[in-house]
Amino acid sequence: MTNFTRLTLTAASLAFALTSAAEAEDAAEWKFSGSFRTRYEVLDDQVRPNFNSNENLISIRTTLAVERRQGPLTLAAEMYDSRVTSANRRSPISTNEVNTAELVQAYAALKLDGEALGPVTLQAGRFMLNIGSRRLVAADDYRNTTNGYTGLRIDMAPAGVKTTLIYVMPQVRRPGDIDSLLDNRQYPDTENDDLVVWGGLVARPRTIGKAALEAEFFHFEEHDAPGAPTRDRDLDTFGLRVILDPAVAAWDYEIEAIGQTGAVSRGSAVNDPTLDVRAGFVHADVGYTRAGGWKPRLSAEFDYASGDKPGGRYGRFDTLLGMRRADFGPSGIYAAIGRANIITPGVRLEVTPSKRLDAFASYRAMWLASDTDSFSTTSVRDAAGGSGDFAGHQLEGRVRYWAIKDRLRLEANGLLLAKGRFLQDAPNAPQNGDTSAYLAISAITQF
Repeated sequence: MTNFTRLTLTAASLAFALTSAAEAEDAAEWKFSGSFRTRYEVLDDQVRPNFNSNENLISIRTTLAVERRQGPLTLAAEMYDSRVTSANRRSPISTNEVNTAELVQAYAALKLDGEALGPVTLQAGRFMLNIGSRRLVAADDYRNTTNGYTGLRIDMAPAGVKTTLIYVMPQVRRPGDIDSLLDNRQYPDTENDDLVVWGGLVARPRTIGKAALEAEFFHFEEHDAPGAPTRDRDLDTFGLRVILDPAVAAWDYEIEAIGQTGAVSRGSAVNDPTLDVRAGFVHADVGYTRAGGWKPRLSAEFDYASGDKPGGRYGRFDTLLGMRRADFGPSGIYAAIGRANIITPGVRLEVTPSKRLDAFASYRAMWLASDTDSFSTTSVRDAAGGSGDFAGHQLEGRVRYWAIKDRLRLEANGLLLAKGRFLQDAPNAPQNGDTSAYLAISAITQF
């Protein structure tokens, strides 16, 4: 019996017992929802090696969800169907784009009065997670597929301190071979104790003045599975975050520092050596929102994620299961900038002309934290360190508009990456244009 089967049976037994014990006057409430998103992406002068220099991709994502609430008990299920068209064998697609007809969520959640612990919610089964800043554990939304997790979650608030604890097995999306992905074939995703994440987050509001303070810890452990060799990551990741949310006519800020220790294999072969890990990440931003009109918010940002350097330790920061979109730019067929081996200051302007319309524009200059490691998530590398450490300039913008309020939203994303010396001269850098251009237009219908 698999871990998922055991968890499902446990959740089903809990649901049956609680439903039988529910008070007669607690009528069941049903909720049905779903969405359909179509996105057209264009990329010229790809920055990542071994892919088409120019790419066009149509991504389609359909979701269907059902939820039943009765008293303190919630039963829910959600299906994701993610697929692509117009791709070929050199397209930059993976299970980040394709995962057809998958039951990403199927869980039972129980709310209790925990007295000294405050309200307590217990959740078991398959579900999505977004914890804290979402830089370590998240359910990606910009990407065509999402991250699903199978296991247990507990939320409580002792003495007003919001606490989330998890023990989960990240769902491994399948299939992984290019032919199956191009055909949008359906294989059930799996989960087992060869890949486990446990830990949690505590958050206390108004701790430093009006700012909230968060502390987090996650243990990530993976082992080889039949037909799936891994780097046997055994990582402890811990962080602190101070955040003052944006408000009209006020300053806001966010500072997050994350450290990472543990062990990882140099490669996925059985005899590859194991290295000690010492890595880190820092994010900081400060902004101000003006009152009236479009409520413009102007902010300055800085991100640092360590890279690997020669020696007996491994120094490349691993973002685990975090998202990239909010900090660095689009994923999809671009997916060049992420939380690894990067130093990048930047500025951002956000505007909200109306409840239906919002937009932002941002600029970043980017350097390598280690000039002998691959730059961010591009896989472009100069192991000798002879190509310098300046990667380039990134300009990005996004506009979103609710054409039909709460039903149909249109979105356009545009990006220019002016390649610096490293992305032009590194030995495996694609020899195409000096500037990469990305454009994505999407429409999402919700019901």
